[in-house]
Amino acid sequence: MGSSSVIRPTPTPRWIVEGGHVPGAIALRHRFDDELGQIGYGVRPSAGPHLRPAARRNPTQAPAAGRRDAAQQHGIRTGRPATAARRAADPSGRYGVRVRETARGWTAVWLVLLALVQATALLLVWRFAVHTRTGQWLDTVALTGNRIGQDRIDGPVDSLLNAMSVVSLLVATAVIGFIALIRGRKTLAVTATLLIAGANVSTQLLKHYLVRPDFGIDPERAVAGNSLPSGHTAVAASVAIALILVLPPKVRVLGAFLGAGYAAAAGVATLSAGWHRPSDAVAAFLLVGGWAAVGGLVLLFFQRDRAEISPADAHRLAAALLGLVGVLALAACGLALAWLTAYSGTPAAELGRRPLFIGYAGSAAGIAGTMALVAALVLAVVHRLVPRYKG
Repeated sequence: MGSSSVIRPTPTPRWIVEGGHVPGAIALRHRFDDELGQIGYGVRPSAGPHLRPAARRNPTQAPAAGRRDAAQQHGIRTGRPATAARRAADPSGRYGVRVRETARGWTAVWLVLLALVQATALLLVWRFAVHTRTGQWLDTVALTGNRIGQDRIDGPVDSLLNAMSVVSLLVATAVIGFIALIRGRKTLAVTATLLIAGANVSTQLLKHYLVRPDFGIDPERAVAGNSLPSGHTAVAASVAIALILVLPPKVRVLGAFLGAGYAAAAGVATLSAGWHRPSDAVAAFLLVGGWAAVGGLVLLFFQRDRAEISPADAHRLAAALLGLVGVLALAACGLALAWLTAYSGTPAAELGRRPLFIGYAGSAAGIAGTMALVAALVLAVVHRLVPRYKG
């Protein structure tokens, strides 16, 4: 915004005269609007004894009549507190609109950047994991390593994955929409529903139309073709992110951690059950994160000018903690996969227990870390998308 577009107030100075003394001055700053202005004053500390008792208690009472006259000459209403007067004089809500528009503009830029970053990351994951020999080999090693300790986790894994169905997704979506509606947020209810629907429909479309070349690395699963992104993981992640959006601020952090944990567990469960490769789960999280950014832009577009954002709802510490967990998990994944590439010339079926376990555990860390980071980014900005007072 150029400097020419900023409206500068025009000051009208007045002396404060009390009993023949000049204890200070006032400045009437006006031309903010046709009827809006601001009165500033200054009183010397040594001038107190020269003021009447009422004026000493409140120095602004001394020039009350004079400043009211000056204000009325410029068409500015007086007699009420500044904030109340401004709001009453400006029922359209234009007071402070430039500040709100600037904040919303930067939030929109941030959301667009997040959408582009996550879309780029999704493209890179797909390109590396599906269209390179090293990527396919790493995925195959992780899948082969899931047999380590599989007997102990088969029951919980099957229960978690089997609980996900079209019916359960519809029920979860209805509950999320209901939470938004009882809070009086119709736009939020529609946006959260569209986020879940868009993420899951696009997941199925990508899975159907993307092609996986056969490099002979995983002949057992070659017939199945492409499996990226993971549908089960997208279901869990979309519900978790939508829940962060609709929950009230008091329970939002708890919902974020529980939702992120549930979605991460679902992603790891698809790997443990042998249903999906780790890159499938990571791609699903990134896709949902992209849809969350788009949903945020929709909420921002329909946000009222008089909406009030509370800094107490920012959840900066919780978002930072969740993001730190994600970064550390992704770092552990990177180190594990980098170490594993030393065995890249060996077929996955011929690897020993140690590299198989490192491949599996490192991939699981990557899945959990991606979800934690996506949830942290949403938690960090949600207070600007769903303000405490919608206006």
